[in-house]
This record gives sequence, structure tokens and C-alpha cells, in this order.
Amino acid sequence: MPHCRSVFTRAAEAVPPPAWFGVSAVFHYLGPSFAVLLFPAVGVLGVAWFRIATAALIFAAITRPWVTIRKADTKTRLRLLGMGSCLAVMNTSFYLALDRLPMSLVAAMEFVGTIAVALYGLRTNRNALALALAVFGVFLLIDVKWATDPVGLMWSALNAALFIGYILLGHKAAQGGASRGIEQLGAAMAIAFAILMPIGLAQAIKAFGAIELVLAGIGIGICSSVIPYVCDQLAMSRLPRASFALLLSLLPATATVIAGIVLAQIPTYRDIAGIALVMVAVAIHRQSPMGEERKAEKRGTATGGKSPAPEEYPS
Repeated sequence: MPHCRSVFTRAAEAVPPPAWFGVSAVFHYLGPSFAVLLFPAVGVLGVAWFRIATAALIFAAITRPWVTIRKADTKTRLRLLGMGSCLAVMNTSFYLALDRLPMSLVAAMEFVGTIAVALYGLRTNRNALALALAVFGVFLLIDVKWATDPVGLMWSALNAALFIGYILLGHKAAQGGASRGIEQLGAAMAIAFAILMPIGLAQAIKAFGAIELVLAGIGIGICSSVIPYVCDQLAMSRLPRASFALLLSLLPATATVIAGIVLAQIPTYRDIAGIALVMVAVAIHRQSPMGEERKAEKRGTATGGKSPAPEEYPS
């Protein structure tokens, strides 16, 4: 584990945080697109089980979650329990929403939730303008038609709310550095697997007789819960929370680009305009050298209440 710790730390420092987020954004939509194709064969809960089980096993080999949980204090254990519960319910509700609603609507509701996180960190007119451009760009990208499926909307709303929880808890874990954050992510994923085990196993068992379904389930887990979550931690360890929340506006733009390349769905002029606005928003956003989040963390450290905040990415 010490070797892996140094690798994660060097990786976080060597590559700009937006680049790590870019990798996460690509897999954020590749994974669900594969998962939807597997729903008829395995079931929604079965696919969710494969996603969490695969990630939990991979993280267990790298991070040894039992050691992290054993050495953690009571406050950290409660945070890990909260993060694990959040991951289990968020991923399951996300798939249950996708089974009933178009991905564009689910993605739009996710982004609406992150606006509040981004707004919290705004301290300048420049950053307010960046957020406004991002919101308008996403509005152009997503042709949202509200569904009449109340159950699907309920699952989508739950997923959006828990997505905020993932950002807050994930950023808190990353404050100890990328390696520490990934260790805590591994522990949280093990907890998520324990929660989801009795719920999704009954459907997942149907796939055990077909090696291609098992391999597909493993692939979904790697694409959806290993690569993007690790990249999120590498980015979060050096980005303020509000900046990370603003970067989430890239997700609909990334989805449009992936659809154009992989599915030959050529973007319209409206799509191109939306992508351009989101890119401009991310480019002009700036975090001050001593933002309010950093000040709050320093005040907490001075009183012995909190650990130091993560190193800020210079912009």
C-alpha cells in the first residue's frame, strides 16, 4: 500500500486537476450507456450489484479497507458509513431512474443539484458570470422534456440529492490528499457493497451462468465506479469544492461529444453553442488565492477542529 500511496500522490501532483476530471467525465457516461444495455438480461438491481461488487473488490486489493476502518476514529468511521450508504443508494437510484427516464433528464436533474454547491463558493462577479454561462450552456445542450412517470422522477430526484452528498463527502475525504482520499473511497465502497449485497444479488445470480454477462458486469463496474471515482479523488485533492462543482457542467457537453464520436449522433448548432458556453465558463472561472473555503479550514485548524485544506490548484 505505501507504493500505491506514493503513486496516487505523484499522479495527483503531476497532472492538472481538470485533466483528471476530464477522464472522469468521459467514463461517467460510458459506464451508464453500457449498463442500460445490460438491464434486460441482468435486471437493474443486478447491474447495480455488479457495479459496486467489482469496484469493492478492486479497491480492496489496492487500499485494504479493513485497515482503514480499523484505524479510523469514530468521526471518520461515521463519515465512511455515510459515504458508503450514499454510494450504494445513489448508484441504485441512478439506474432505477435510467430504466424509466431519458438520460438527458436524469443528467439535468443531477446538474441542478450541483449548482447549489457551486454557488456556495462564488465570491466574485467573474465566477458568478462563469456559473451563469455554464447553466445557460447546459440548458442549450439538454432538451429536457419532463416525464409523466412519478416513480422515475422520484428516483432521479433522490439520485440528484445524493450526488450532492457524494461531492461533499468525497471532497472531505480528499482533504487529506489523493492517496488518503482513495483509501477512504475504498473503505466506503466496501460498506456500499455490504449494503447492496442482499438487495441486488438475487438478480445478479442470473448472470453467473453466462461468462459474457459476468464480463460485461465487471466492465461496467470498472468504467462506472473505479476509473471515474479515482479520477474524482485525484481532482478533488487539489480543487476547491465549488470549482469541482462548476466542472460538473462539463458532463452534458462530454455526453454530446461521446455521442457524436461513438454513436455518430452529429451535434446540432444548438449543441455546439452549448458546449462553447460551458467551455468558456470553465475557462473564465477563477478561485482566489485565499478563498472562503480555505479560510474556514484554516480557522478550524487554528482551533484544532479540522485538518488542513487541500492544496489549491493554481489558475
